[in-house]
Amino acid sequence: MKSVKPGRGPSLMGGIMAVFMALFGIFWIIMAFNMGAGAFSLFGLIFVFVAITVAVFNFKNALGKKRFSSFDITDSTEEQDPLDKNIKDKENENNEKNDAQSEKKFCPYCGNAIEEDYTYCVFCGRKIN
Repeated sequence: MKSVKPGRGPSLMGGIMAVFMALFGIFWIIMAFNMGAGAFSLFGLIFVFVAITVAVFNFKNALGKKRFSSFDITDSTEEQDPLDKNIKDKENENNEKNDAQSEKKFCPYCGNAIEEDYTYCVFCGRKIN
């Protein structure tokens, strides 16, 4: 069965953009020092730090065998989707909650949830038919 996974292409493009972001941060630092605005060079350091973090994530995602991806369509024999198990577990949990809620009885007068064996509503006090 085919599954939709985050793609290598978008991750690689994100990594390349992060390299340009790091170069911009270095350019910012140099220009800030040349203008005598040393405190503004901290913005360049922030750019470089964020760019390195983004580049590592994106290049690892683009080049790694086990990756977090959403635009490639792959066959289950090619790569397993690491999020598939978590998604199925959450769907089962939500279905169980919905089943439990559908078994509740509600007061026809005030709409509050009541137990199945109640004769009177504990919220409005009216007799339940």
